[in-house]
Amino acid sequence: MSRIKFFKEKNLPLEMHKVRIVQKLNLLPIDERLKAIQEAGNNTFLLRNSDVYLDMLTDSGTNAMSDRQLGAMMIADDSYAGSATFYRLEEAVQKFFGKKYFLPAHQGRACENILAKTLVKPGDVVPMNYHFTTTKTHIVLAGGRVEEIFKDEAIETTSSEPFKGDIDLVKLEKLINEVGPEHVPFVRIEMGTNLIGGQPVSLGNVQDTKAICKKYNIPLMIDASLITDNLYFNKIREEKCADMTIAEIALEISKCADIVYFSARKLGSAKGGGIVIDDKALYDKMKVLIPVYEGFLTYGGMSTREMEAVAVGLEEAVDMDMISHGPEFIEEFARILTEYNVPIVTPPGGLGLHLNAREFVGHIKGEEYQAASLVAAIYLVSGARGMERGTLSEEKNPDGSEHIASCELVRLALPRRVFTLSQVRFIADRLAWLYENRELIGGLRFVEEPSVMRFFIGRLEPTSDWQEKLVAKFKEDFGDSL
Repeated sequence: MSRIKFFKEKNLPLEMHKVRIVQKLNLLPIDERLKAIQEAGNNTFLLRNSDVYLDMLTDSGTNAMSDRQLGAMMIADDSYAGSATFYRLEEAVQKFFGKKYFLPAHQGRACENILAKTLVKPGDVVPMNYHFTTTKTHIVLAGGRVEEIFKDEAIETTSSEPFKGDIDLVKLEKLINEVGPEHVPFVRIEMGTNLIGGQPVSLGNVQDTKAICKKYNIPLMIDASLITDNLYFNKIREEKCADMTIAEIALEISKCADIVYFSARKLGSAKGGGIVIDDKALYDKMKVLIPVYEGFLTYGGMSTREMEAVAVGLEEAVDMDMISHGPEFIEEFARILTEYNVPIVTPPGGLGLHLNAREFVGHIKGEEYQAASLVAAIYLVSGARGMERGTLSEEKNPDGSEHIASCELVRLALPRRVFTLSQVRFIADRLAWLYENRELIGGLRFVEEPSVMRFFIGRLEPTSDWQEKLVAKFKEDFGDSL
């Protein structure tokens, strides 16, 4: 991906790929969108994709594969055990991360399950730069607890801080001394932080965190699922990385970690995942759990076709043209919305464009799920499916009260090599209209609330008739237009 300056335009992202296979999209009329979101319980996870125009829910497993990946899928060795495909993937993983042992799993949360069962015991405390929903759940189920030790700037939605995902080193050492290093099974760094806007972590911070972990003999674990965006930001924002290749930055980060795991639904642009380590004893301890929860050691719950695609995807993950596509499209999306004065997270991170729902719909009470309400409204006016990343994604407090999230965000993911700039401009235009009419948006309440990770399958209803009023205003301004 490159940037080009046009005669009468600002610098625009320039795709360094061409589209050869397309998939037809559908943009329903707004009355049908209203019916669809109501049937889905105002939860965009429960929408049928046939009712969605732009699927911006996630970039997990939705990135476009390259021609090389699709071609590689044709040579897959489908053997249950000892597949040649596994050894090709293992070699690609070893080259990318520079570590010896690889345990395959069907996706990132499967890795978290294996790691939590192996390393976390009741009473343990796991420090991290920010939690991810599935990570926290596995640690809690194992009897541990998560402590977030991010810098204060991390949750400032409007900022110029380039690495808001960094660990606060003072807080880390203080926590270790308070709980005792024997009760800290590992320190986790997510590269970059999903729930606070895809914000990156600096290489320098990883190195400094490793030094503290080494001092107290605590393993450092890195969730590398989103590392490609992070590598891009390391390259363009961190002085010490300016003269390094993308592959060199990846190896330097991995060198600091005792344990690396990843979801290949993100890293690799296919479907799968794995754990990567150098410690033979820990490898032997974990490998017995792979056949129990995932599959045999040479496929780990992945199809061999996907494994071939991941192997090629890891090779492509050190190509600056490939890894810059997401961040640069997100940056352009952010630039347009800034011109419309729509409140967003700055600086733009990876994963997608993040709206500041707390400012966008500040008239809605926090207990009525500001971000979830905004997500439903966005679908109504645009057909785009985003994801709530706020209070709805949190677990309730022990006393049953809502745990109000540090950040109340809406993520509009931009899968790599999927959307066009005209589609980005379309959704930006609808967001600008929605922001001007934001007082029409109301809150939501649960009608079906699961006890664990409720944001996936819970169902909600509006607290008033605000959706019908929003639809009426939209028709008034746009007529019969979609």
